[in-house]
Amino acid sequence: MIYVILGTQWGDEGKAKVIDYLARDFDYVVRFQGGANAGHTVRTGGKKIVFHLVPSGILNENVKVVIGNGVVLDVEEFLREINLIAGEIDISGRVFLSNRAHIVMPYHKILDKAKELNKSSAIGTTQRGIGPAYADKADRLGIRISDLYGDKKILRDKIAQSFEVKEYIIKNYYRLSDYPTVDSMTEELLGFRDTLKPFVAYTEKILQEANAQRKNILFEGAQASLLDLDFGTYPYVTSSTTIAAGALSGSGIGASSFANILGITKAYTTRVGEGPFPTELDDERGGCLRNLGQEFGATTGRPRRCGWFDAVSVRYSIGVGGVMELFLTKLDVLDELEKISVCTGYKKKDGSVINYFPSTIEELNEIEPVYTEIEGWKEKTYGIRDFSKLPHSARRYVEFLELCLEKKISYISRGFERDEVIVR
Repeated sequence: MIYVILGTQWGDEGKAKVIDYLARDFDYVVRFQGGANAGHTVRTGGKKIVFHLVPSGILNENVKVVIGNGVVLDVEEFLREINLIAGEIDISGRVFLSNRAHIVMPYHKILDKAKELNKSSAIGTTQRGIGPAYADKADRLGIRISDLYGDKKILRDKIAQSFEVKEYIIKNYYRLSDYPTVDSMTEELLGFRDTLKPFVAYTEKILQEANAQRKNILFEGAQASLLDLDFGTYPYVTSSTTIAAGALSGSGIGASSFANILGITKAYTTRVGEGPFPTELDDERGGCLRNLGQEFGATTGRPRRCGWFDAVSVRYSIGVGGVMELFLTKLDVLDELEKISVCTGYKKKDGSVINYFPSTIEELNEIEPVYTEIEGWKEKTYGIRDFSKLPHSARRYVEFLELCLEKKISYISRGFERDEVIVR
């Protein structure tokens, strides 16, 4: 059985809690794209654990986790995370890192940060070097995990070749003088070799064999569909394929049939960084959602932009991602609101209303959301485990979203703890 879990908005939908909750029924949890720019937060036993690279299913002691070839790896962050998790649970023989995964190099972070500080080119990245690392991968200048275990001279030559033009740009375009040398970067990578070795594997082979043995495999998407390199709000997107198709190329498991593709969506909408956001509430209502939902980035700490649920964009994400059913998170954040709005269409400048997601940011910046207003419930939903016991207006809200999205909401999350879930 193969499941894929995807975010259907702009990320931060609560995927980590969902993955942690569902992983107990799986043998493997696989991360197939992204890098240390994704912050996945799990709260358990009063503790808060933030994952950036290691799949959050690791907290289930019978689960093995895989970091696939589609991930770009910050080696220092990976090892820091491993040490943190090892202090909470036994991870021996449970973490596998693809030898084909590309490494985020120091110059990737320098370039990412310099570009973001230049207001004309800023798009709101986490400055973790993710975009430049993927650019090198596409340009065939990347350094892979497997390169650490070959000839030292070949590794140095690859770093020198990749850094040659970047050094000129760093020095002459961005006018920075504090950057590492080829030799220092080579030695630093070689210093990680022995520590990394127990985790390095041909992960595509592990997953192919597990699939042949009918093991249960859960794919964990980072970011979300509206940040997909092709189908997101380009250019305000991430640098990898975040939809279900990326699970195949980012893991090497082959074109197997997915048993289920589960989309995660918040009961409202948030976004971090720049880019269009049709339902954004740039007022006290947005601030209220932010404070009630504790909407601050797990990786950067930045306050998230908040707004009403956008059924148009989520329906679009469901289509491009092949989503089969939904997991609704943070319903309890709406408990205190008198009125709740749902965007069901976009009004164009000419007055016409559309129900599809435009392909350009210029079009998105010009539309106005068309809202349907629903009565709030003004009651606590926290602690309720049965859908029929939710306040009437809360049930009506969930059912209205199902009607708009034409998909069943099979799970509803209230609160942060891992077991605060209604299963329908």
